[in-house]
Amino acid sequence: KGYGVASVKTKAKVDGNTLFSIASNSKAFTTMAIGLLVDQGKLNWKEKVIDYIQEFKMYDPYVTENFNIQDLLTHRSGLGLGAGDLMFIPSGGDYTIDDIIKSFQYQTPTSAFRTKYDYDNLLYMVAGEVIHRISGESWADFVQNHIMMPLHMDRSASIYYNLKSKENVAEAHKVEKGKVIQIEAYDENRAIGAAGGIYASVNDLSKWMLMHLNDGKLDDGTQFISPKSHNEMWKAHTNMYFNAKPAEPYRTHYNAYGLGWKLQDKNGYTTVSHTGGMPGMLSQVVMIPELNAGIVVL
Repeated sequence: KGYGVASVKTKAKVDGNTLFSIASNSKAFTTMAIGLLVDQGKLNWKEKVIDYIQEFKMYDPYVTENFNIQDLLTHRSGLGLGAGDLMFIPSGGDYTIDDIIKSFQYQTPTSAFRTKYDYDNLLYMVAGEVIHRISGESWADFVQNHIMMPLHMDRSASIYYNLKSKENVAEAHKVEKGKVIQIEAYDENRAIGAAGGIYASVNDLSKWMLMHLNDGKLDDGTQFISPKSHNEMWKAHTNMYFNAKPAEPYRTHYNAYGLGWKLQDKNGYTTVSHTGGMPGMLSQVVMIPELNAGIVVL
């Protein structure tokens, strides 16, 4: 259901179909798209990025030569937190995906390759370009046609420009001096799509979560994504921390990153989750597979 208003100016009510920017919760759609291509035999997770994007160049020749598809998705590149984000945040920049691909060779690493978690957005955009070069469809069209349509996420759109209707779309807001005010919506650079471009509703994201909780199956029992690819997304690829003595308040032993998902234990259950943030918009998706439970808040 919905709470409150989609705009403090118009007072339009929020309901289950109100569309919000889900920001980085888009990343799991990018990894799902790659998983579908893996299932089709068009690539594998460990193939090198340069096999598909010959001009891709990192800050070091060894890293360039060995950087694989999963490295695009697991925040372990050696670059620092949010490296290159100023190319598209705040809005107004006109950098293209070609500019982004060229940028990594000029960036300075802060850790050794594959040794440390540092959250990244630009490499997810490169993953979107891999999808484009393999499928012949833009990332936005691939997600729309091969994920949202089969799941009947009928109101959602992979990027703002693909929205069928601008009705019932939440505006961006912030708190200033204790008062909620409406702000300008983020002027979306299309290149950002694979890292954070999707607009969706709680009703549509519930369909997305049900497919995941049903081990990658659709409502009619059709296997949408193979169990092998689904497990790969929910496998810990990058360790964030591990505690032999559990941390309170939920007796958490580990915190890791899979492929587009954060993995953590809470009171003995593994949670699969992600957050998202754009100017004036926040989102969170949490699933607890053993309890067959999913929660989304936009």
